[in-house]
Parts: sequence; structure tokens; C-alpha cells
Amino acid sequence: MRREEGFTLVEILVVMLILGVLAAIAIPSYFSQRDKAKDADAQASVRVAQSGAEALASGNRGDYDGPGGVSVPNLLTVEPTLNDASLSIPFVSRSGYTVRVQSGTGNTFDIRRNSDGTVDMSCASAGRGGCPADGNWGR
Repeated sequence: MRREEGFTLVEILVVMLILGVLAAIAIPSYFSQRDKAKDADAQASVRVAQSGAEALASGNRGDYDGPGGVSVPNLLTVEPTLNDASLSIPFVSRSGYTVRVQSGTGNTFDIRRNSDGTVDMSCASAGRGGCPADGNWGR
């Protein structure tokens, strides 16, 4: 009688089961890390936009509004690394502004400079986490 070599069906099924369990653990973790990276990129971008807004005001005698003030085109001139598709300026006045960046996860991150000079950092979640419960990401 000849001895046949190879794997039995049970051995193959056990290996497939182990691979399935590993995939069930690894894939959600991968997507979670990817979303965290997108949110971190948006937070970095909104901080760059804040820096650009302060530079624009510095060259505009401290005025955030006006021809040389805070606007998306002016920010892109000062900070060309910004992505204009995700950047918006929902509020600007002589003494303050809000810059907003939307991340690839749909979360939005804002930095608002108030007229008294204080700065608020807030975020709004698109339902996938990424924002603290109180909405303040600037800690």
C-alpha cells in the first residue's frame, strides 16, 4: 500500500479558521488606525491654517478682516501645503476668525480666535469617533 502525502481536510480547515480569526481582529484595528491618522492630519492642517491666519493679520496691522485678511486664497498663498478642498473660513472679523478643516473621516476640526484673544479648539464628529465627548480637542 502506498502512503499518500499532503494535508488532510481537517488540517486545512483549522488553518483557515485561524486565519479567519486573525483577520477578524486585525482588519477593524487597521481601519481604526487609518481613521486616527486622517483626524491627526486634519488637526495638523487646522493648526497650520491658524499659523497662516496669524501671519496674515501680522502683515495687515493686526486686522483679520479686509483685503489682506483671513481668506482661503490668502491662506493658501501663505501656507501652500494646505488642502483647499478641506479648508474653510466660516467666520472672520477684525478681531477674530474661525478656521475649519474636514478630515477624511468626515469629522471637522475648528480653531476659533475670539475677540478677547482666547483660542478655542472644537470638533464635530461625523459618527465615527475622533472627538472627545466635550468637543474640545485642544488639550
